[in-house]
Amino acid sequence: MPGVTNDDAPPLADLMPWSVAPPRLGRAWPMAPDPASLKARWAALLRAEGAGRAALFAPTRSRTLDTAVAQLPGRSGGTERLARATGPCPEPVRVLHAPFDEQWLIPDHRLIDAARPELWRVADEHQIFVVETPGASGLPLLATSLPPFTRRGRVRPLYRRPGAGEPNLAPGLTDHLTGLLGAAVAPQDVLAWIVAAARPDLTVPLTGDAAAWASGVRTGRRMLWLMRRDGERPRLPGGRRPYVRAPLPPRPLSLRYDRDEETLHLDEGRVSPVPPAAWDFASDGVRVLESWFAARTAEAPPGTLEAVRPRTWPQTWTSEMLELITVLALLAELEPVREEPKSPVTARDLRRASVLPPPDAARLPASVLDHEEEGPGGQFTLI
Repeated sequence: MPGVTNDDAPPLADLMPWSVAPPRLGRAWPMAPDPASLKARWAALLRAEGAGRAALFAPTRSRTLDTAVAQLPGRSGGTERLARATGPCPEPVRVLHAPFDEQWLIPDHRLIDAARPELWRVADEHQIFVVETPGASGLPLLATSLPPFTRRGRVRPLYRRPGAGEPNLAPGLTDHLTGLLGAAVAPQDVLAWIVAAARPDLTVPLTGDAAAWASGVRTGRRMLWLMRRDGERPRLPGGRRPYVRAPLPPRPLSLRYDRDEETLHLDEGRVSPVPPAAWDFASDGVRVLESWFAARTAEAPPGTLEAVRPRTWPQTWTSEMLELITVLALLAELEPVREEPKSPVTARDLRRASVLPPPDAARLPASVLDHEEEGPGGQFTLI
């Protein structure tokens, strides 16, 4: 439609009203690319005493060995003060550390400066977290099934309650789109469209054209599947699956790419074929593969818990790298919705339909507490 501009597209902040700042760890050592290192770090912390334990812990204004905090929702970490803590390491959980970089975390509230408990309360197998990457080159939105610790960009869960209860969408949005499109629109369909169509300014053009909507949703669902990496492992077509052509050294220190040979070199180790699109795939101006490799090979200060890490490159990292190459290559092949949509549904249209603005309550977390949560020192939180 002539005259339609980006200003007519509704902002993501209105379409998915509830958002949370990303969790802030405050210290590097409770997160690692492998769970065994985390258990070894925890054991080293508890072996130390007094000032030695405090130095290893790396205290901040938010967390010290004597900080009293409640249990992280849905997790089994202890609540006694760390100065006198004993016992095994809480079982590490998978989290999103950076774009396309899944790592492991000790899920203990005493270790995390700002854990955002409201996110943990709704984190389950049904949840999809949308992470904003404002102003970044590449994808303006990331999607993950894991708790996101990406340091920047607000987090917008798809559901406000556990068990896929109460979608975090402007009330009436799915019904309004269903009426326009003549077919039922599910919350996952709206999310798929948002992921495929979101612009760098975090506005989301909508359409009332059924064919355009179906095409965008198909693309978005494919993007969601690749970014979440759940279910069947993705594969490149035509037998172009990346392989290790020359064994990786025990501790690779350098990474370079040969564009002509489509080969990734980890010191003398070689992986190919690696499509140029996978190597060039960047988030916020940083190549994802380079960032992923650096997170596993960067030197840590000696004598710190962060320095407790695998002595050799684990086979699991190689498998994860091969899958990441595939994911990035397949994502690069997709064509997100970039053209002005047919039959646009503008912010003005949604205001006329009383879909926007969303009510203030939609921007607040839902009350999801159906049981008592353990408070500091084993006491139960008063609700």
